[in-house]
Amino acid sequence: MGSATAQALVASSSALNAAQGITLDVAGELFSVGRLIGESTALSGALADPAAPAEARTSLVSRVFAGASAPVQDVLRAAVAERWSSAADLVDGVEELAVRATAIAAPDADIEGELFSVSRLVAGNADLELALGSRLGDGEGKAALVQRLVGASLNPATTLIVTSLVRQPRERRVRRLLNRAMRIVSAQRDRIVATVHTAAPLSAEQRSRLGAVLTGRYGRQIALNEVIDASVVGGLRVQVADDVIDGSIAARLADLRQKLAG
Repeated sequence: MGSATAQALVASSSALNAAQGITLDVAGELFSVGRLIGESTALSGALADPAAPAEARTSLVSRVFAGASAPVQDVLRAAVAERWSSAADLVDGVEELAVRATAIAAPDADIEGELFSVSRLVAGNADLELALGSRLGDGEGKAALVQRLVGASLNPATTLIVTSLVRQPRERRVRRLLNRAMRIVSAQRDRIVATVHTAAPLSAEQRSRLGAVLTGRYGRQIALNEVIDASVVGGLRVQVADDVIDGSIAARLADLRQKLAG
């Protein structure tokens, strides 16, 4: 990500946070608009053209998306008024704004946890991952497949994110899309994701204690994703971004074997 894009994302996210009337319908509109921009190299290029005055780019939004709701137009105009490192970055940025809008519209939904569950489902089913990631088949068919498989079990906000992402993966792996969406939702809610590998399910008390410890360590609220992993043997292995805290028996045994071998 270029520095221009990073600054554009901060400014665009601020505009989204300041917007009024952000609902799931508005988030859905943003996803649709992002797909339309991503499908047209001419449109994405014009909206991200650094040589064009910001007024020309915002005017283009008003003309092309005149039928969009007021919040969507406001957010889009704020986004294209910024300088992006590339047209592709602008498309990614609009997609991120749509994910953030979904999180705003459903503040009580466990979107991160449900996205993690879908990611685990995809990881454990090679045929499903192939079907969703294949260049063959249309986006609507992939969205319908997701809806049939998991739609009824998910919050509508999570379903909106998953079905929207698989409609236009832009050559990205499905699990990568889901993990990115998870990080965006957590960032919007000012918390970070911790993936906990454990040999047995954690109790509510254990999850609460672990969350408190991690919050103290990282200074932010924690969204815990739990993975049952027999290789852990006992204890826990926790990953927060690139930081791994391995307190499992398996890790201690491996360390002991290494010391004995040395």
